Amino acid sequence: MPKILLVEDDLGLQQLTKDYLEHNGLEVDVLSRGDDVFSYLENNAADLMILDVMLPGKDGFSVCRQVRDKFSLPILMLTAKGEDFDQVIGLELGADDYVVKPAEPRVLLARVNALLRRGQPVVKASEEIQFGDLVIDKTSRIVKLNETEIVLTSHEFELLWLLASNAGEVLSREHVHQHMIGRQYDGLDRTVDVRVSRIRKKLGDNSDKPYRIKTVWGQGYLFVSDAWEK
Repeated sequence: MPKILLVEDDLGLQQLTKDYLEHNGLEVDVLSRGDDVFSYLENNAADLMILDVMLPGKDGFSVCRQVRDKFSLPILMLTAKGEDFDQVIGLELGADDYVVKPAEPRVLLARVNALLRRGQPVVKASEEIQFGDLVIDKTSRIVKLNETEIVLTSHEFELLWLLASNAGEVLSREHVHQHMIGRQYDGLDRTVDVRVSRIRKKLGDNSDKPYRIKTVWGQGYLFVSDAWEK
């Protein structure tokens, strides 16, 4: 049974969410303060964290940054309605998805299940892709550049694998979004853009003029196969 860590300071909403998720086959631990999260994760296993932005002790953004530096579990952030800035900041700090509050329980459950499925991929055979000094091993989920291991979240790895598996081919934003997020692109969601930006940074790409993972204006993303030599 997957274990969810729910970090929410509204005790009424916390209990309702916990009851709903448990009724649908998930184990749920709850915290009410942001400054309790890191110590909890150091001593307990969790498969996914649902994290509110506004928390006592430490806000959700600070928690997300601290957790992402050490742990790779998926993070689903709860953001205020209409706060696009909150959503973008959360994604840039390493959150995997977000739900706008007040969250419809069925929508929240669907997002949780989607993240859990993507966080536990089934690999049937050893698969490795190499471009110059970049090695991507899907079986071990290890990425190395210039023989140095690059730490990626599970969703960053899946996105890099998708792009690298289609090297030299422009993948539309709609295709990538559907593949990674599991829902149709609405023209506004920045999730994929933010993840691409984070991958570029980790792989030493030029953020102003990317030459390894390019954005082709009006078309999508292009993984350049011959851009990985020293």
